[in-house]
This record gives sequence, C-alpha cells and structure tokens, in this order.
Amino acid sequence: MSELPHTPLLDTVDSPADLRKLKASDLRQLADELRAEMISAVGVTGGHLGSGLGVVELTTAIHYVFNTPEDRLVWDVGHQCYPHKILTGRRDRIRTLRMGGGLSGFTKRSESEYDPFGAAHSSTSISAALGFAIANKLNDAPGKGIAVIGDGSMSAGMAYEAMNNAEQAGNRLVVILNDNDMSIAPPVGGLSAYLARMVSSSEYLGLRSLAKKVARRLPRRVHSAAEKAEEFTRGMVTGGTLFEELGFYYVGPIDGHNLDHLIPVLENVRDAKEGPVLVHVVTKKGKGYAPAENAADKYHGVQKFDVITGTQAKAPPGPPSYQNVFGDTLAKLAETDERICAITAAMPSGTGVDKFAAAHPDRSFDVGIAEQHAVTFAAGLAAQGMRPFCAIYSTFLQRAYDQVVHDVAIQNLPVRFAIDRAGLVGADGSTHAGSFDVTYLATLPNFVVMAAADEAELVHMTYTAAEHDSGPIAVRYPRGNGTGVALPETPQLLEIGKGRVVREGKKVAILSLGTRLAEAMKAADALEAKGLSTSVVDLRFAKPLDQDLIRRMLTTHEVAVTIEEGSIGGLGAHVLTYASDEGLIDGGLKLRTMRLPDVFQDQDKPEKQYDDARLNAEHIVDTVLKALRWNEEAGAEAGARA
Repeated sequence: MSELPHTPLLDTVDSPADLRKLKASDLRQLADELRAEMISAVGVTGGHLGSGLGVVELTTAIHYVFNTPEDRLVWDVGHQCYPHKILTGRRDRIRTLRMGGGLSGFTKRSESEYDPFGAAHSSTSISAALGFAIANKLNDAPGKGIAVIGDGSMSAGMAYEAMNNAEQAGNRLVVILNDNDMSIAPPVGGLSAYLARMVSSSEYLGLRSLAKKVARRLPRRVHSAAEKAEEFTRGMVTGGTLFEELGFYYVGPIDGHNLDHLIPVLENVRDAKEGPVLVHVVTKKGKGYAPAENAADKYHGVQKFDVITGTQAKAPPGPPSYQNVFGDTLAKLAETDERICAITAAMPSGTGVDKFAAAHPDRSFDVGIAEQHAVTFAAGLAAQGMRPFCAIYSTFLQRAYDQVVHDVAIQNLPVRFAIDRAGLVGADGSTHAGSFDVTYLATLPNFVVMAAADEAELVHMTYTAAEHDSGPIAVRYPRGNGTGVALPETPQLLEIGKGRVVREGKKVAILSLGTRLAEAMKAADALEAKGLSTSVVDLRFAKPLDQDLIRRMLTTHEVAVTIEEGSIGGLGAHVLTYASDEGLIDGGLKLRTMRLPDVFQDQDKPEKQYDDARLNAEHIVDTVLKALRWNEEAGAEAGARA
C-alpha cells in the first residue's frame, strides 16, 4: 500500500497563529521548508538573500514563542524580513518582492499588521520597539516590543541612545542582537547554550532578585562587592558587561540556528519578570544555501539567479557605473594629491570607495553605519587641511543633516560630498530614493551643489570638488550605469556656478539639472519637429545658479522649463525665486518647473518610476505645448508659415 503524499508543513501555516499550533519538534522541518521557499522566491525576484537566510530559524522561533502581532516585532533595516513575510500571510505574493505593485523589500506598515513599523535605514528598531513597549505600559495594555537588530547596526549611535533610555520599559522590551559576523561573540556551543538557558530561567532570575533584596540590607561595601562579583562572573562567560551597563539583562550568546536552544531561551525571556532583556544570537549569513555561504558577501543582494547553481543573471555589458567612475577618478586624483581622503559609512563597494581604498588604504575610512560621525569626522579632517570626500547615498546623508548644517556649512569647511543614488532607485523604493538632497543642501549658505549629467561630467565635477577649498561642495549622481559617453583622459576644472548651452534655439528653453539631460535632448528633437526652435541648457549647478545664463534664456525665449530628479524646493524653486526677484516673469514669460511628484513613490523599474513622475521626453514636450496652448492644426499652420 503506497503512502499518502507528504504535505509540507509550510502549506499549513498562513499566520503565526497557525505556526503556534505545531509541536516544537516540527519546527526544524518547517524552518527547512521556509528556507527553501525563500531561496526559490528570491531566485525569481532578486533582492536581499543572505541576511534572510541567516534568520530563518530565529524568525520561526520568535513567531512561535511570542504572541505576534500583539507583541510588536520590529526588524532593523528590514532587508532580512522575507521569511517573516512568508509566515505572516504574504506567501502568495512573495514572488512579487520589489516589483511594481508587489511586496516591498522591507517592512511596511501598510502591507500587514505584522509590520508594525516600517524600516529600511538601520539602527531604528530599538527606539521604535521601546515606543511600543512604553505605550502599552502607559495604557496598561498587553504586548511587548521586540527589536531584532544586527551587529552591523550596532555601530550606529542611535542604537545606544535607545538602550540608554530603555530601563523604564521593564520586561516589556526584548532586544535580540543578531550577530552574523562574529564581531562580538566568542565561540558558541553546548556550554554557552546551557548558560543562556540557565541565566534566562525564572529560577535564576527569581534567585537573583531575592539575592539583590538581601544584599541591599548588607553593609554598602559588601553589597557593592556582591554586585561586582556577579557582573564579573556573568560578563566573563557571556560577554554581556556592556549591555548590563546600559540597563539590559544580557542572555547569550546562543546558536541562532539551533531551535532546541532558541525556543527555551525565548520562552524564558518572554516570561521573565525583570527587564529589559537583550538576547545575543549568533547566526550565519547565507545559512543553508551553499552558494551564499561560500560567497564573500554571502549573497547580500542578488539579481535573479538559478537556484540549483546559484548563478546570477548578468546584465548585458554596458557603460561603467557612476559609482565606479567616481571611485576610479578619486583614486587617480589622489596619486598626485596626498591631501585627498575618502570616507564611507559601511558602503565601500556601493559608493566606489573600495576602488580608492585598494589604491590608498591609509587614506580610506569606513566608519560603519555612522553617517553623523562620518560628516563631522570629515569636517575635522578639512579643518586640518585635508581634502576629505564623504561618499554617502543621498537617502543616508539625510541622517546627518544636523552635522552638515552645524559642523560643515556654518563653519564653511571644505568637505566634499559625493552623493550616490541621487534620484529614483527602482526596486529599493521610497526608503532609498535620493529625492531630497538638492532641496536640503541648496538651501544652506556657503554650499556649492552640482549634478552630473553623465559620467564624463562626473569626472569633471569630482576634480572640481577636489580643487575647491573655499567651502563645502557636493556632487550628486544616480544609481546604475552611465550614458556611454567617452571618459576624458584629463579632467576639466569647472567654473563654479556656470552652466553650458548644449543646444541653441529661439522659442523654447529647457534648463536641465543632472541626468534628465538626455531626455531633454530627445524632447528638443520632438519640439523641433513641430517647428518649435528649442535651446537645451545643462545648468550643472543648483547652487550657485548661473544667473547670467538663466537671465538670457528667460528673456529670449517664450517658454522656459526646468527639469530635475528631485523634490519640490530644488532647482525649479531657486530659478523661480531668482526670476521673481529680478522681475523676469512680468512680461509674459511662460516658466514651468518639472520635478518629482509630492509623493513617496513605491518600488518599480526605474524607467516606469520616471514615467510615473512625468519626467521623460514626452512629458517635457507636453509641458511645453500646454504652456503654449498648442494644438496640432495651429502648430502645423505656424510651421508651414515658418
């Protein structure tokens, strides 16, 4: 008699409530199925793989032990949340990850009640979980705040600010430190697992509480000695002294892939009467998938790939990426200028600083996930006569805005900002889009703000920034590959605040900032075909504006359009302000601004995002024709007369 077909356990789980109906002995099988499902899904969609593989067992254990969503689970950064999404009712959509209209690659409040807090920037989880915990405490409501934070995120000061403020939450706050780099943990094994279970048990905690009460009645000197003895003993075997000093009860380290270790410890922590508690879990990034385990980056972020071989789909060869053009240019400039140094906040390969570091290791600094420190560190270097380049994604530079204002701009220090991922970023969506940097930098006195129209311009602007010693200067450039223009052998020193006329016309002027220049040129061709003579200007600088060039364009053309890959308040606002102050729009000039819409755009293909933002050639043409109140019949007649 043949056996009945085996039903995967994962098929029986649509929510954590279903998961909690399983026997603990079933969880190993479930975790294996969950890992296989995640690998299969990311093979189709691409995305963050290694980090999610590392927390499969931890995700399973948390949802099994804690009462989510009443217990509010916050994933730091959120790129490791794919297993979490599968277990919380989103398995049927998991193959839409990072696609237009699909699931976000990070946690997102609007997606599920199991995502109580949206995250994509690091080191925010403890603060948010503390907020949930204190709110429940104040309202006498059930539910804990649970933060899962990686050891990399612990390099940011915000995590420690939150921990320093956490004592009032008591046992309502649980922090799980996911240590996947062995940067903190000593080797783990049976002894450490036993110790973790012991020191998290109610018996130990009860005895510890009683001992404290007794010790308080002892002479001060004896009481103090007893406290130090316990701290030393537990710190010696567990490494938790730092967290104890911050007010946390430390448990660990424990093997984050061993469910027989995880479940009892988390149950003890759940039921503990003391707190807050920090559980130190050691995991392996890429766990359970050989290609990821053997890769240098543990398959942190991947393209679509073949699940059997691990081979990732390769993009067709094309122009060099902007980040590599920047890194190569800076490395070359540093060969003859020993004052140049580069700073990145945990993104050396993502910013091209890895290329600089390979050539000039003594002048390259990866400060970890600490953008605030990076900016002020750069300010100190500049004040001492160095030429620091602070290479940070636009979205992450937002985290250091006070340092940009206070430590750089007010002191007029020549810090160079290389702002990567400026503009829309496709699959990473609104949390990583570089939408606001022109607006938040060009408003500051003393700042110079440039935007590269192509990779050759980026070479010139990097050199110009290196030579600019009279104050802060920034150059922004997008994610991805350049346009394919030839790179200059010798960089050109640009005149600060001066743009260039790319195409000369008479009726329509398109004033472009950044890489929309290519679309502006396409629009000019289309307008010329309608008989509308069109000028195209690459302004190069959002600040200072090329006032002479702008004045000429606004006074000699009937329609002028500004276009940029940034939010309201950027180039268009500055041009409008200048034109208004100078009275240039009093004589009937039709001046229009094109910019990103006043929304947070969800993930999609970049070309679709720019289409939705109405920043492509056809939209420029439409804007011009509407300004002219153009219709095809009148246009054809005017073209014939011309």
